[in-house]
Amino acid sequence: MQEVDFVAIDFETATNRRDSICEAGICVVRNGKITETRSWLVQPPNNYYNYYNTQIHGIRPQDTAHAPLFPQVWHEILPYLAHSPILVAHNAAFDMSCIRSTLSMYNLPIPPITYYCTLRAARRLYNFECNKLDALCHIFDIPCHNHHRAGDDAEMCARLFLRQLKDAGWCMPHEMVFCQGSL
Repeated sequence: MQEVDFVAIDFETATNRRDSICEAGICVVRNGKITETRSWLVQPPNNYYNYYNTQIHGIRPQDTAHAPLFPQVWHEILPYLAHSPILVAHNAAFDMSCIRSTLSMYNLPIPPITYYCTLRAARRLYNFECNKLDALCHIFDIPCHNHHRAGDDAEMCARLFLRQLKDAGWCMPHEMVFCQGSL
Protein backbone atom coordinates (compact mmCIF):
# COMPACT_ATOMS: atom_id res chain seq x y z
CA MET A 1 0.00 0.00 0.00
CA GLN A 2 3.02 2.29 0.19
CA GLU A 3 2.70 3.19 -3.48
CA VAL A 4 -0.97 4.21 -3.47
CA ASP A 5 -1.61 7.73 -4.78
CA PHE A 6 -5.02 9.41 -4.92
CA VAL A 7 -6.89 12.60 -4.21
CA ALA A 8 -9.89 12.50 -1.89
CA ILE A 9 -12.44 15.18 -2.72
CA ASP A 10 -15.53 16.65 -1.12
CA PHE A 11 -18.02 19.36 -2.00
CA GLU A 12 -20.55 21.33 -0.05
CA THR A 13 -23.47 22.85 -1.94
CA ALA A 14 -25.47 26.02 -1.31
CA THR A 15 -28.77 24.50 -2.45
CA ASN A 16 -30.11 21.11 -3.49
CA ARG A 17 -28.73 21.74 -7.00
CA ARG A 18 -25.52 19.86 -7.73
CA ASP A 19 -24.10 22.88 -9.57
CA SER A 20 -24.32 25.09 -6.47
CA ILE A 21 -20.89 24.22 -5.04
CA CYS A 22 -19.97 26.62 -2.24
CA GLU A 23 -16.89 24.81 -0.93
CA ALA A 24 -14.43 22.34 -2.44
CA GLY A 25 -11.90 20.32 -0.47
CA ILE A 26 -9.15 17.89 -1.40
CA CYS A 27 -6.76 15.65 0.49
CA VAL A 28 -3.71 14.47 -1.44
CA VAL A 29 -2.25 11.03 -0.70
CA ARG A 30 1.17 10.13 -2.11
CA ASN A 31 2.84 6.80 -1.41
CA GLY A 32 0.13 5.96 1.11
CA LYS A 33 0.66 9.13 3.18
CA ILE A 34 -1.39 12.31 3.39
CA THR A 35 0.75 15.12 2.01
CA GLU A 36 -1.70 18.01 1.76
CA THR A 37 -5.25 19.03 2.59
CA ARG A 38 -6.82 22.12 1.03
CA SER A 39 -10.19 23.77 0.79
CA TRP A 40 -11.63 26.65 -1.19
CA LEU A 41 -14.77 28.65 -0.65
CA VAL A 42 -16.60 28.97 -3.96
CA GLN A 43 -19.23 31.51 -4.92
CA PRO A 44 -22.30 29.53 -6.03
CA PRO A 45 -24.57 30.85 -8.80
CA ASN A 46 -26.03 34.21 -7.74
CA ASN A 47 -24.44 33.53 -4.32
CA TYR A 48 -27.80 32.00 -3.36
CA TYR A 49 -28.20 29.60 -0.42
CA ASN A 50 -31.12 27.75 1.04
CA TYR A 51 -31.60 27.54 4.78
CA TYR A 52 -31.28 23.76 5.03
CA ASN A 53 -27.85 23.59 3.40
CA THR A 54 -26.52 26.46 5.49
CA GLN A 55 -27.66 24.65 8.64
CA ILE A 56 -25.65 21.58 7.62
CA HIS A 57 -22.30 23.19 6.74
CA GLY A 58 -22.55 26.68 8.24
CA ILE A 59 -21.40 28.46 5.07
CA ARG A 60 -23.36 31.64 4.38
CA PRO A 61 -23.66 34.07 1.45
CA GLN A 62 -21.41 36.61 3.19
CA ASP A 63 -18.69 33.93 3.40
CA THR A 64 -18.62 33.48 -0.37
CA ALA A 65 -19.58 36.98 -1.58
CA HIS A 66 -16.01 37.61 -2.75
CA ALA A 67 -14.96 33.99 -3.30
CA PRO A 68 -13.88 32.79 -6.76
CA LEU A 69 -16.28 31.05 -9.10
CA PHE A 70 -15.88 27.31 -9.62
CA PRO A 71 -13.81 27.49 -12.85
CA GLN A 72 -11.01 29.30 -11.02
CA VAL A 73 -11.02 26.77 -8.18
CA TRP A 74 -11.21 23.85 -10.64
CA HIS A 75 -8.09 25.15 -12.39
CA GLU A 76 -6.30 25.01 -9.02
CA ILE A 77 -7.53 21.45 -8.41
CA LEU A 78 -6.60 20.10 -11.86
CA PRO A 79 -2.80 20.03 -11.28
CA TYR A 80 -3.36 17.72 -8.31
CA LEU A 81 -5.33 15.38 -10.56
CA ALA A 82 -2.59 15.49 -13.21
CA HIS A 83 -0.28 13.72 -10.73
CA SER A 84 -2.93 11.23 -9.70
CA PRO A 85 -6.09 11.00 -11.83
CA ILE A 86 -7.80 8.89 -9.15
CA LEU A 87 -10.47 10.53 -7.02
CA VAL A 88 -11.93 9.10 -3.83
CA ALA A 89 -15.13 10.36 -2.23
CA HIS A 90 -17.61 9.23 0.37
CA ASN A 91 -20.94 8.85 -1.42
CA ALA A 92 -19.12 9.52 -4.67
CA ALA A 93 -22.38 9.63 -6.62
CA PHE A 94 -23.05 13.02 -5.01
CA ASP A 95 -19.56 14.48 -5.46
CA MET A 96 -19.13 13.23 -9.03
CA SER A 97 -22.55 14.63 -9.98
CA CYS A 98 -21.43 17.97 -8.49
CA ILE A 99 -18.35 17.92 -10.72
CA ARG A 100 -20.28 16.89 -13.84
CA SER A 101 -23.10 19.41 -13.31
CA THR A 102 -20.83 22.31 -12.47
CA LEU A 103 -18.39 21.65 -15.31
CA SER A 104 -21.36 21.42 -17.67
CA MET A 105 -22.83 24.69 -16.37
CA TYR A 106 -19.53 26.47 -17.07
CA ASN A 107 -18.97 24.61 -20.39
CA LEU A 108 -15.73 23.09 -19.12
CA PRO A 109 -14.48 19.67 -20.30
CA ILE A 110 -14.94 16.65 -18.10
CA PRO A 111 -11.52 15.02 -17.64
CA PRO A 112 -11.02 11.25 -17.76
CA ILE A 113 -11.02 10.42 -14.07
CA THR A 114 -11.48 7.14 -12.24
CA TYR A 115 -13.12 7.42 -8.85
CA TYR A 116 -13.72 5.18 -5.85
CA CYS A 117 -16.52 5.44 -3.33
CA THR A 118 -15.74 4.79 0.32
CA LEU A 119 -19.46 4.45 1.08
CA ARG A 120 -19.85 1.60 -1.41
CA ALA A 121 -16.66 0.04 -0.08
CA ALA A 122 -17.92 0.29 3.52
CA ARG A 123 -21.18 -1.41 2.62
CA ARG A 124 -19.22 -4.25 1.04
CA LEU A 125 -16.45 -4.61 3.63
CA TYR A 126 -18.26 -4.06 6.92
CA ASN A 127 -21.54 -4.92 8.57
CA PHE A 128 -22.25 -1.65 10.35
CA GLU A 129 -25.68 -0.24 11.01
CA CYS A 130 -24.60 3.19 9.76
CA ASN A 131 -22.06 3.92 7.03
CA LYS A 132 -22.07 7.72 7.17
CA LEU A 133 -18.62 9.27 6.98
CA ASP A 134 -18.60 10.63 10.53
CA ALA A 135 -19.94 7.35 11.95
CA LEU A 136 -17.25 5.30 10.21
CA CYS A 137 -14.55 7.71 11.32
CA HIS A 138 -15.78 7.37 14.89
CA ILE A 139 -15.70 3.57 14.67
CA PHE A 140 -12.14 3.58 13.31
CA ASP A 141 -10.81 6.41 15.53
CA ILE A 142 -10.20 8.64 12.52
CA PRO A 143 -10.07 12.30 13.59
CA CYS A 144 -13.32 14.05 12.74
CA HIS A 145 -12.72 17.79 13.02
CA ASN A 146 -15.30 19.92 11.21
CA HIS A 147 -17.67 17.44 9.61
CA HIS A 148 -19.46 18.98 6.62
CA ARG A 149 -16.58 21.28 5.82
CA ALA A 150 -15.05 20.16 2.55
CA GLY A 151 -11.35 20.03 3.48
CA ASP A 152 -11.96 18.14 6.70
CA ASP A 153 -14.39 15.72 5.04
CA ALA A 154 -11.89 15.08 2.22
CA GLU A 155 -9.19 14.23 4.76
CA MET A 156 -11.56 11.99 6.73
CA CYS A 157 -12.43 10.22 3.47
CA ALA A 158 -8.74 9.76 2.57
CA ARG A 159 -8.00 8.24 5.97
CA LEU A 160 -11.05 5.97 5.68
CA PHE A 161 -10.00 4.78 2.21
CA LEU A 162 -6.50 3.96 3.45
CA ARG A 163 -8.14 1.95 6.25
CA GLN A 164 -10.41 0.16 3.79
CA LEU A 165 -7.49 -0.79 1.57
CA LYS A 166 -5.72 -2.24 4.60
CA ASP A 167 -8.79 -4.06 5.97
CA ALA A 168 -9.56 -5.65 2.62
CA GLY A 169 -5.97 -6.78 2.15
CA TRP A 170 -5.66 -4.87 -1.09
CA CYS A 171 -2.59 -2.96 -1.99
CA MET A 172 -3.93 -0.87 -4.86
CA PRO A 173 -7.28 0.87 -5.46
CA HIS A 174 -7.80 -0.82 -8.85
CA GLU A 175 -8.42 -4.06 -6.95
CA MET A 176 -11.61 -2.50 -5.53
CA VAL A 177 -13.58 -2.67 -8.79
CA PHE A 178 -16.92 -2.91 -6.95
CA CYS A 179 -16.63 0.67 -5.68
CA GLN A 180 -15.13 2.19 -8.84
CA GLY A 181 -16.57 4.44 -11.53
CA SER A 182 -15.56 6.91 -14.21
CA LEU A 183 -16.33 10.59 -14.24
